Amino acid sequence: MTRSRRAFGAALAGAAAIPAAAKAQSAAAPRKRVHYRGGKKPDKTPLFSGAVSYGNLLFIAGKGAHFEGDIKAHTRHVLDEVQTELENAGSSMAKVLKCNVYLHDLKDYAAMNEVFLGRFGAEPPVRTTIAAAGGIPGNSLVEIDVIAYI
Repeated sequence: MTRSRRAFGAALAGAAAIPAAAKAQSAAAPRKRVHYRGGKKPDKTPLFSGAVSYGNLLFIAGKGAHFEGDIKAHTRHVLDEVQTELENAGSSMAKVLKCNVYLHDLKDYAAMNEVFLGRFGAEPPVRTTIAAAGGIPGNSLVEIDVIAYI
């Protein structure tokens, strides 16, 4: 066999390996997964998903407190709800990377922080806190959403 034929044969073999490598890569590619509360998909299409992962990133929708109470009770309830969603999806409060806090009234900032402090472990996530103009749906005093990893 001539040198050029061997080179051509090697090139063909290498080209054949490319689709196999591409298949392996696409099989390992991240995919979107909705994490349903209780593990069961609802019968009707919901307005939005409460928890969605993409690869090892987890996005938890805003949680509010829809009962009478002060900012501390609402914050405690919301953080408990966030923790439940995280754990349901295989994550934890310590794995939260980003947290957004929406307050009905900025005067509640200090009291919310009292409950918030320490809930995410020794190295808390980055955080943005704003006062929501016009309030929060459902008369909650606070709403929190997070991005975490699994």
